[in-house]
Amino acid sequence: MPGSSSEAQTDRQQRDGAAHTSNVVSVVSRLADDNLTLVRNISTGLAVAGVIVLARSIRVITKFGAASEIPARFIERNVSLRGKVHSITEKGLQVEHVPIHLPVLSTLLSRHGDASAPPLLVRLAGVELTPEGRTWLQKNLAPSQTVWLKLVSREDETLHCLVYESRQGVLWSCCLNEEVLRQGLARRAPLSGVLPGSRLHWRLHKRLHRAEVKAERKGRGLWREDGLWERTSKAFGASAVFRLVKRIFKRT
Repeated sequence: MPGSSSEAQTDRQQRDGAAHTSNVVSVVSRLADDNLTLVRNISTGLAVAGVIVLARSIRVITKFGAASEIPARFIERNVSLRGKVHSITEKGLQVEHVPIHLPVLSTLLSRHGDASAPPLLVRLAGVELTPEGRTWLQKNLAPSQTVWLKLVSREDETLHCLVYESRQGVLWSCCLNEEVLRQGLARRAPLSGVLPGSRLHWRLHKRLHRAEVKAERKGRGLWREDGLWERTSKAFGASAVFRLVKRIFKRT
């Protein structure tokens, strides 16, 4: 009958279509199995390329040998850089930048001559050191000691930073800007390169002011008051009688 013939033809077409689909799936599966290693290598290559592009864009493994090499966005976002202390001079701290090390990538992307890059000139932001404060830093920061530099501003080739010294492992660190103020070994100074009234300015001002007030209240360092004997000696040395006696003894 015509109806039965039509149904049989439809069933045959469906079977042929299913068989064709099954063949296509089988071919694709075989190709995938045969080229699985190639697919994996391509995926790995794309991933490595992505990491390289990302590393280049954010410059996490670049070694900076001058303040001018540091991207402006690092300063704006107050990024922290790791470094090793070289020396402490009247101009500030000489710190060698130590970039993040990524196996293989650091070797591939490192610039020629990075190993001999000069140290960065770093000043404690918002702090004016006394000679005693400079001596204290020289005693407490050993050469090659690791510090963290929280970028605050840049002035020519000088970086103004919050400098952190790691103590008791990695769980606790000391902000040297605050510490020298707490010890009375420095005075607060204007925050160079920080917009007055900005959120960063008020946050740093509050921290440094609190540290300085603590030293003043406890009479530490430059806030230390002379004792009775010292005050008496100074008063007597400045008196007219003492100066007269001194001149008489010089003549004789």
